[in-house]
Amino acid sequence: MASALPAHARVVIIGGGIIGCSVAYHLAKLGWSDVVLIEQGQLSCGTTWHAAGLVGQLRSQESMTKLIRYSTKLYSELEAETGLATGWKQCGSVSVARTAERMTQLKRTAAVARAYGVQCDVISPKEAGELWPAMRTDDLVGAVWLPGDGKANPTDLTQALARGARMRGVRIVENTRLTEIHTAEPAGVRTVTGVSWRNKEGEQGRIDADIVVNCAGQWAKAVGRMCGVTVPLHSAEHYYIVTERIEGVHPDLPVMRDPDGFIYFKEEVGGLVMGGFEPNAKPWGMNGIPENFEFQLLPDDWDQFEILMENALIRVPALQTSQVKQFYNGPESFTPDNNFMLGEAPELRNFYVGAGFNSMGIASAGGAGMALAEWIVAGEPTMDLWPVDIRRFARFNGNDTWLHDRVKETLGLHYAMPWPNRELDTARPFRRSPLYAHLHAAGACFGSKMGWERPNFFAPTPAQATIEYSFGQQNWHAWSAAEHRACREGVALFDMSSFSKLLIKGRDAQSVLQYLCTNDVAVPPGKTVYTGMLNERGTYESDFTLTRLADDQYLMVTGSAQTTRDHDWLERRIPSDKHCTVVDVTGQYAVLAVMGPKSRALLQSLTRADLGNDAFPFGTSREIDLGYATVRATRLTYVGELGWELYVPVEFAVGVYEALHAAGKAFGLVNAGYYAIDSLRIEKGYRAWGRELTPDTNPIEGGLGFACKLASGIPFLGREAVLRAKTEGVARRMTVITVDGAADRMLWGGEAILRDGKPVGFVTSAAFGHTLGCPVALGYVGHPDGSADAAYVQSGRYQVDLAGDLLDVSVHLRSPYDPAGERVKD
Repeated sequence: MASALPAHARVVIIGGGIIGCSVAYHLAKLGWSDVVLIEQGQLSCGTTWHAAGLVGQLRSQESMTKLIRYSTKLYSELEAETGLATGWKQCGSVSVARTAERMTQLKRTAAVARAYGVQCDVISPKEAGELWPAMRTDDLVGAVWLPGDGKANPTDLTQALARGARMRGVRIVENTRLTEIHTAEPAGVRTVTGVSWRNKEGEQGRIDADIVVNCAGQWAKAVGRMCGVTVPLHSAEHYYIVTERIEGVHPDLPVMRDPDGFIYFKEEVGGLVMGGFEPNAKPWGMNGIPENFEFQLLPDDWDQFEILMENALIRVPALQTSQVKQFYNGPESFTPDNNFMLGEAPELRNFYVGAGFNSMGIASAGGAGMALAEWIVAGEPTMDLWPVDIRRFARFNGNDTWLHDRVKETLGLHYAMPWPNRELDTARPFRRSPLYAHLHAAGACFGSKMGWERPNFFAPTPAQATIEYSFGQQNWHAWSAAEHRACREGVALFDMSSFSKLLIKGRDAQSVLQYLCTNDVAVPPGKTVYTGMLNERGTYESDFTLTRLADDQYLMVTGSAQTTRDHDWLERRIPSDKHCTVVDVTGQYAVLAVMGPKSRALLQSLTRADLGNDAFPFGTSREIDLGYATVRATRLTYVGELGWELYVPVEFAVGVYEALHAAGKAFGLVNAGYYAIDSLRIEKGYRAWGRELTPDTNPIEGGLGFACKLASGIPFLGREAVLRAKTEGVARRMTVITVDGAADRMLWGGEAILRDGKPVGFVTSAAFGHTLGCPVALGYVGHPDGSADAAYVQSGRYQVDLAGDLLDVSVHLRSPYDPAGERVKD
């Protein structure tokens, strides 16, 4: 009713599915009761009502697993709080393996689960059959059992969250459609100011709001476009069937997943719900989602469902004679990388998004609603949400043609084999450096990062430039090893053009950066500074290199995936009275990194500039001639060897590349890819954003206190928290791990680290250290009850759990390769 809608609200939430109701509930729990939720139909009428309701706790990242575990706790308590049943049942789940490769993956899953504190047991096919009697087991290799998993009724759960929100003062209004999003530009910053609405009785009005939250499900992309916000998602058809009663199926039957068959099962009224995620999905809604698509399904498509049905008949023979009661074809929205989206939109202040749940909305909604509510109240994330941060995407990711092709693949990723370093195949090639054709001809096998096509490794011929996935050493191992050794012993050329490059300029650039950065940025023009940016908690929001170009200009070079995020972080924190701007110049420059002990000799043969150690010491950056071109040469390294990064205007990139290779023949120059960069930097102990450095990590834990200007007394964001960590000690510490004497093994990241037989952390990055001759990794070693000081870390017996195989390892606080950095200083 119109009378239920105020003229002003602190927060307006658009969408009454489970995520919208969860955000409302958690905002109210945090004391924000001046909240209005508007739903165009009835609560849960979009995609929530036909969700299968599976709640599996484990995710590939620790922070995402924490969100799901929060969901399970919340769902178990909601009925007692609100008086409404949620259908929550902790029935556990069984995931089965048909192949040895899948069993290896499940064993890796079990090891990760233990590191995250989730109970997960490796069981035999016989034990799996005892837990799930209707299942055929003679073709299985094994299984895992997660007793904490469960299921819930999506509609009931949504109603319970809504009641919990109403009990705390939130107003929820149904049958009311959003018609406009209002914005203004105070101080030149686009900011949301409210919404207009119209209900089914024809009444209309406006609500002025401090904050608007887009939880519109499949309509979230269209809602974003109403105010110039990119929400990269696309709908696809998603199927399941419900059977009549089947003998042996009971209410406490666990959820069962057969990922090799792309299928899942759960009990419902004595029968089974069977659905899945076919490898090649069917996109839907190419012309937009109909406004009145409420409690509706799409036509049955048994041809598309055939691959799921065939596998279901193999796994549960009773389906051959059971009756199908209902075929559900309910569209759901999927994102380009199969993770949902949370956070404040970079294009519009105070406009938040919670959408794109990739058929995992029921499991995720409790934790995601809590995390987004905390973000809104605090003004920044309160934990590591980078895997789902909307700022991991850019404007170009909203292209409908690209999204249409990508979601064909992302739906199937739920049950596709999660091979180490698996690359997505669809909607590529996408963004290309000016050297793409040359690198392709040279045998590059490309991976994708932020849409960029980047060489992972170079094969002997273009025809061999493919990845043969496995959990052991893959087909490219020897080729990447040769690139690694060339960098250590000779000279290698890396195309790093995908690096994000932000120009920060203005008369107040130094003072702005001095407060936002951990390190001292008051250096002369032509000098570089490695630094981090922290939040109030003293944990990382980014790490990068700054080059001072002039008194009023800095060039910030950060990770490929961080362009949108870092740009947004900086812009939001430049005071309105400061003269400082941020410009994305990523596409203006190619970056060629020439690295290795022969790099100086090679470059010196092409330039009149003096590259000697005295004239061009480490950390120096200046323009030099290189053949016909003028480039910015910066003496830095991410691989632990002497070298220069060359910032080349794109129109000169091909010429510089050709000149380097022509002169490089005399020095044995080789092309090298990102797999080599990873093995080189991990061997050297160099950290990476999103792996070792996250919003859950502080500089003392990360071993980067040297990059904090604590002794100077200069204030910076997060300084007090870093000082506390330094004074009081930290409960975990970054280490370099070597698996000595294991030249035939591979670590990939995510493996559990054990100290004296007990899990104390997990591997964040891993590779084969070709110089050290063994697998090498980075990972945090934690103390369960106290301080992880050097004495603690360097004592005890350490192992890594590699798919259930416990490997003895050595743990180092400094890199075992060139710990003093002598090779970089030469």
